[in-house]
Amino acid sequence: MARVKTGVRAVGAVLVAVLGVTAGLTGCSSTGGKRAEDARKAAAGGRAAVDTPRWTFGMVTHSGDGDTFWDIVQSGAKQAAVKDNIKFLYAHDDEAQQQAQLVDSYIDKKVDGIIVTLAKPDAMKGALARAEKAGIPVITVNSGSAESKKFGALTHIGQDETIAGEAVGEELNKRGKKKALCILHEQGNVGHEQRCAGAKKTFDGTLQNLYVTGTNMPDVQSSIEAKLQSDKSVDAVVTLGAPFADTAVKAADSAGSKAEVDTFDLNEKVAAGLKSGSLGFAVDQQPYLQGYEAVDLLWLYKYNADVLGGGKPVLTGPQIVTKDQADELEEYAKRGTR
Repeated sequence: MARVKTGVRAVGAVLVAVLGVTAGLTGCSSTGGKRAEDARKAAAGGRAAVDTPRWTFGMVTHSGDGDTFWDIVQSGAKQAAVKDNIKFLYAHDDEAQQQAQLVDSYIDKKVDGIIVTLAKPDAMKGALARAEKAGIPVITVNSGSAESKKFGALTHIGQDETIAGEAVGEELNKRGKKKALCILHEQGNVGHEQRCAGAKKTFDGTLQNLYVTGTNMPDVQSSIEAKLQSDKSVDAVVTLGAPFADTAVKAADSAGSKAEVDTFDLNEKVAAGLKSGSLGFAVDQQPYLQGYEAVDLLWLYKYNADVLGGGKPVLTGPQIVTKDQADELEEYAKRGTR
């Protein structure tokens, strides 16, 4: 997989391009470029860039309360919704059965499109089948790439979790690490299991899974701290979400451990950690892009019957980011787009 090693200017350019894209309005001519710029300015100013009907799209994720990752996903989704003249609804629950009920509530409201995560796919299968029966198009994001197509979704937007995990194992090898902990903060999340399994597959050293209660940060810190105190040979800790990276750093400090802390996902605090050196690297799956593209692709489907991906997931990551890109990433993170 391509990784950011020489700066994120290209990634920033991609985001600017994405923000300017409106189906049927862009082109290679100077007129097309002006229309794209007008569309971008309209969206930034809170005005729709299209005159299509005001459809309603609902997003339901498996997020718990206070997870900044999903704030970034929502930021992208809301930006696209403004541009595309969409009424955007959002709901979340970290319990799979409640998440399925939220999907059912959107079906009952007769929304025009649904965006959903499949962290615990078996519990969501029935809800997606009901959406399909009701004629409501569905796009899956972030988790559930393996189940998305067979559950009837148009496409999946996110990163392949196994590939992302493999990238982590390879990066740990490059850094000369020998023993790593993979911190799983949500039991039953298949994507998290795939990340750790992927890392274990490519890592030349030893990798152990450590399960913690992600809804209880003091428990997360004490669990990691206890493990690091009992095993001084651990030289790397990999968290599976940005909010847990800072907690792992605190745990390592309290345990007197020199283990490097690395993490999946990116937010402002992670960017600052990369900059200061308290974090080694992060795996960015571009959540802003996941939210933005999910809304935009649903709009394209409603407007023009377009489907992206050709039956395959649309990948937004992984990208390994380090201290070298921290300044630019921190700027983007502060505005809520990385």
